[in-house]
Amino acid sequence: MESSVYVSGEFHRAGIAKGLYNSLFETLRLQGFYNVYAGTTLLNPPSVGFHQAMGFEPVGTYRNVGYEQGKWHDVKWWNLALQPYTNDPEPPTSIGELEGTSELDDALVAGRVDVSV
Repeated sequence: MESSVYVSGEFHRAGIAKGLYNSLFETLRLQGFYNVYAGTTLLNPPSVGFHQAMGFEPVGTYRNVGYEQGKWHDVKWWNLALQPYTNDPEPPTSIGELEGTSELDDALVAGRVDVSV
């Protein structure tokens, strides 16, 4: 599963990205996913630091894949293990199957405590 969260500069440091990620990751765990991946351009140190703080580990770098502000930039890819790996994983549960359950409701509000706007 690949994730991307973009928050307007006026709302940086308000916990929005952390809250969105925490709700998303709880939902993905509930569905049975094991990994989530994120890409960050290396010209964005706050994003790199954020992903490190969220527990992501670097898995590789794509060289010169993004062109911005007059030059080419590398994109670093990150992995976060959502739960312990098993030898016999079940197929993921669809979000539709979880709709209306208290578990999904809890997952969706899990990140609310992180937001301070």
